[in-house]
Amino acid sequence: MIDLIKQKKSFLCVGIDPDPRYIINQSPTNFCYSIINSTIDYVVAYKLNAAFFEHCNIDIITICEYVQRKGAYVIIDGKRGDIGNSSNAYAKSCFENMNADAATVSPYMGYDSVQPFLSYKNKTTILLGLTSNEGSNDFQMLKLENGKRLYEHIIETSLTWERKSDLMFVVGATRPNELKNIRTIAPDNFFLIPGVGTQGGILQEVIDNGMNNNVGLLINCSRSIIYSDNPAKSALNIQKQMHGYL
Repeated sequence: MIDLIKQKKSFLCVGIDPDPRYIINQSPTNFCYSIINSTIDYVVAYKLNAAFFEHCNIDIITICEYVQRKGAYVIIDGKRGDIGNSSNAYAKSCFENMNADAATVSPYMGYDSVQPFLSYKNKTTILLGLTSNEGSNDFQMLKLENGKRLYEHIIETSLTWERKSDLMFVVGATRPNELKNIRTIAPDNFFLIPGVGTQGGILQEVIDNGMNNNVGLLINCSRSIIYSDNPAKSALNIQKQMHGYL
C-alpha cells in the first residue's frame, strides 16, 4: 500500500456504489468499469459496496479481478460481523472467492467474529472504529464506567489481538477531534476515512489530525466522484491536493 501511495502520489480510495437510481444510459456493471477506467491514474484503492453489488446482481468477483489487474487495491465493504461458521464463510467469501485485499468488519460481536478475517496473511481487516453517520452517537460515543468512549475501548482492545498490524480502522472525516485521539491510540495503523466531500468532511482537517509518518490514511470518496459530471477530473482534483502532502 505504501509503495502504491508513493508511486501515484495519492492516498485516494474511490467508493463504488452502483446505485441504479443515479445511473443513466448504461448498466450498473458498465458503470463500474467506466468509473475504474476514468479514475485509475489517481486512485490507490477501490471500495466496492457489497450492498449495491448484491442489489444490482453485479459479478463482484469479476470487478475485483479487473481492479487488481489495473494495479489498485480492492476493499470489500460489507461490514460483516458474525461468529462461528458464519464468520468463517464471510472471510472465505471476501478473501478467497473475491480475493479482495481488505474487508470491512463490524467488531460488535467481539474477537471470535473478527478472528477468521485476521487468520488470512497478507490481507487487511478494516474494523468500524468511529463512523461518520449521525447515529454513531447512539452507541459509539457512549461513555463507559472508566470514562472512555465505547469506540476507544473497541480500538484499544483490538490492538491487543494477534496480527494487530493487519488491522485498519474506519474513522469518519466529520469527527476531526476524535480522529486526532484515535491516532494517538493507534499510531501505526492505516485509517479508512469516509465522509470527505458529500458528507462535509474537510480533507485538510483529516490530514492535520490523522496522517502519520507512513501517511496512514486512505481517504474514501464515493458520490462526490462517481456521480459527478466528470469523475476523472473530480479524482484528479483531490489527488493534486494529496500530492502536496507526500
